[in-house]
Amino acid sequence: MAHFAKLDNDNTVLECVVVSNNVLLNDVGYEVEDRGIELLKSITGHENWKQTSYSNSFRKNFAGIGYTYDAVFDAFIPPKPFNSWLLNETTCAWEPPIPMPLDGLSYTWDENTVTWIRIEEQQ
Repeated sequence: MAHFAKLDNDNTVLECVVVSNNVLLNDVGYEVEDRGIELLKSITGHENWKQTSYSNSFRKNFAGIGYTYDAVFDAFIPPKPFNSWLLNETTCAWEPPIPMPLDGLSYTWDENTVTWIRIEEQQ
């Protein structure tokens, strides 16, 4: 099954829908995104659609409601979780300005102090 994201005028994802792969096949048997978009336009009347990959094999991330499609990166970018986090332009994922410690303990991000805070285990 092929997945498509419905975008608003700001390229924010409003919803994701599924289209049969057979709909996308061209005359020589290759899947073509435009065929799915044309079908969705004809059914919904909505003009702005982009195909998304459940396996992240293209457009970096599987589109989710609230994600933004960025034409420069040809990628779906999730909402920014914290103001201090930075976009990794290779993966189009948000990353903290300080990496989380890799000591096997649990941490949560504290935006006020811009640090990782260890989560104490409840006994």
